[in-house]
Amino acid sequence: MAKQHIHFVGIGGIGMSALARYYLAQNWAVFGSDVEKSIITSDLIKDGISVKIGQKKENISPIFDRIIKSQAVQETNPEILEARRLGLKVFSYPEAVGELTKDIKTIAIAGAHGKSTTTAMIAKILVDAKLDPMVILGAKFDFFDGRNFRLGKNYLVLEADEFGRAFLNYYPTHTVILNIDREHLDIYSGLKDIKDTFLRFISQTKPGGILILNRDDKNIFSLKNKIEKIALKNKLKIIWFSYSDKIQAEIFGALPIPGRQNRTDAIAAYNLALSLKVSKKKILESLSGYPGLWRRMEHKGPAFDGRATVFDDYAHHPSEIKATLSAFREKYPDSPILCVFKPHQASRLKILFRDFLNSFSAADKIIILPTYIVLGRDIDEKVLTAKKLAEDLAKKYPTKKIVYLSDSDKLKSTLYSLLSAANPKPSVIIMMGAGSIANLTKSILN
Repeated sequence: MAKQHIHFVGIGGIGMSALARYYLAQNWAVFGSDVEKSIITSDLIKDGISVKIGQKKENISPIFDRIIKSQAVQETNPEILEARRLGLKVFSYPEAVGELTKDIKTIAIAGAHGKSTTTAMIAKILVDAKLDPMVILGAKFDFFDGRNFRLGKNYLVLEADEFGRAFLNYYPTHTVILNIDREHLDIYSGLKDIKDTFLRFISQTKPGGILILNRDDKNIFSLKNKIEKIALKNKLKIIWFSYSDKIQAEIFGALPIPGRQNRTDAIAAYNLALSLKVSKKKILESLSGYPGLWRRMEHKGPAFDGRATVFDDYAHHPSEIKATLSAFREKYPDSPILCVFKPHQASRLKILFRDFLNSFSAADKIIILPTYIVLGRDIDEKVLTAKKLAEDLAKKYPTKKIVYLSDSDKLKSTLYSLLSAANPKPSVIIMMGAGSIANLTKSILN
């Protein structure tokens, strides 16, 4: 039988790259393109996937049995236009993943924050318990040799993203909801719209399935009556979990990474694993070896001749920033914390501006970089800019040193000037944000 051919438009996306690896494992000939070279595209090439940098109609051929496009790719993209002209089958990323969930028992992890961490924890527990899951993950994972995909025979464990209402394509047997927050407000009209969409997702849990829900999240718990009606109709079992559950103390002792949010994620993973008959002992043993994730409190190395230690973190929403900085303060109670933050998406900064102002209290010093503009779904910066954020943070925290830095070439010298000579402990530098900020980290390491 001849090999089938597939092409990914926007293959450098973290979810797209995982799905590309799935098709590679299924013995498809896998091709893809992206607008720029990245660590992800380089890794895919090493795995044997043909990746073109630059998107043009010449990349599309009648040989392709299927085209998968990232949610970030517009219908006006030259590759999509050519695929349509040739009459090729075109699927969005969530449509393609959704196909898998119809045939495989699926564990879907949803919520505005903590999806990747919880998915990785669940995946590791199930692997350690020899349940052999297939995993599609939204971050690189050292437990998977730095990859974001694992081929397995039992269960599909995946992140169910609400962006673009993607998770409405999925039909899980086990649904984990961590939290509901005001996120992706360029897609949703407001919190009610977000809540209603989560309810639709919950209702797509297959009959006889299980819901794992965070009782501490006020937005989830406000839907309790509606969720119970869905559960009754579809014969779903509901498991509510909370940070106040007794198991939290044991997870606190076992989990090697700090922070309340990470422990909450671990409690969700614990309850999911219990529902699959994994023993408490095996779950805690697995969590004790959890190595962390790419760009989630990821330690990158020393800087400035040992005067600082540097971390990368993906936090880009006010709730995530607050939780992450709190976790760093828990781990480094006496060290100066210096946060370098690059806002991601001008529209998010504008809509949640006041929330951003209340997110940095655990940092001692803050550098704000210009906003990362998301092509195809962003607004022009006008009044509520990254510079305005720095100015208002300086007013809110007059005793903190807060800098707006328009020229990232001056980042290293600016950081050096902010290092504390008085404190004998090394400063903790956190390179924070989605988008391109991680590309700057190497420039400040020893």
